[in-house]
Amino acid sequence: MPGPYALRVLDVHKAYRSHKVLRGVSFTVEPGALVGIVGENGSGKSTLLRVLSGQIAADAGGVELYGTLGYCPQATVLNDALTVDQHLRWFRTAYRLDGTDRADELLDELHFAEYRHTRVEVLSGGTRQKLNLTLALMHDPDVLLLDEPYQGFDWETYLQFWDVAARLRDRGRCVLVVSHLAWDAGRLDAVHRLRDGVAAPWNAVERPAAAAQGARR
Repeated sequence: MPGPYALRVLDVHKAYRSHKVLRGVSFTVEPGALVGIVGENGSGKSTLLRVLSGQIAADAGGVELYGTLGYCPQATVLNDALTVDQHLRWFRTAYRLDGTDRADELLDELHFAEYRHTRVEVLSGGTRQKLNLTLALMHDPDVLLLDEPYQGFDWETYLQFWDVAARLRDRGRCVLVVSHLAWDAGRLDAVHRLRDGVAAPWNAVERPAAAAQGARR
C-alpha cells in the first residue's frame, strides 16, 4: 500500500440544496488502525460514508484511498429470496474472486455457518447483519468502512465483532467504524467527533467520560 495513509479525507464539503451537511471534514487513517467517527443522529455520518465509499460526490475537497475498499452500510444489502450461500456466490462473482476468500472463515468467526442454506427472509435481524458484514469483508479489503456495523447484535456477537476488527487491524487493514454510540471509544486507536459539519479529534479526557456515561444508561 503506497504512502503513509490508507485513507485521507481532505476538506470535504457536501450540501443538499441549501442545507450544508459537511463543512470541511479532514482526517487521515493509517494502515493497521481502528478508527471511529462518532456523532449525534443527523450530524452527517452517513453522508460522509457515502462520500468515502464513492456513492455520492463531494461538492468540494477530496478523498484519497489506497488499496481495495469494503463498505458495510447500515441498511443491509440483501435479497430476501436468496440463501446465505447464494449471496456469497453472487458476491464472489462481483468481486471476481477465484474461490479463495474469507467468507467461510467469517461464517465460523461470527457463528452463523449453520444458516448458509437458509433464505434471508427468515433470518433474524442480527444474523442478517452478520451476513451484511461478511459480504463487505469477504474479499479482504485494505480499507473497510462500517456504518453502525453491530446493529441488532446480541452481546456475544458484539464482542465477536470487535475480535474480528482487532484481527483486521493486526493484519494491517484500515478499519473505520461510524457510530452514534460513545461507549466503544476505548476499543479504538483514534476517534473523531463529527459535529457542525466538521470532524475533530476526540481527546482522551472526553472519551472515558462519555464511555462511562453510556455504560450507565
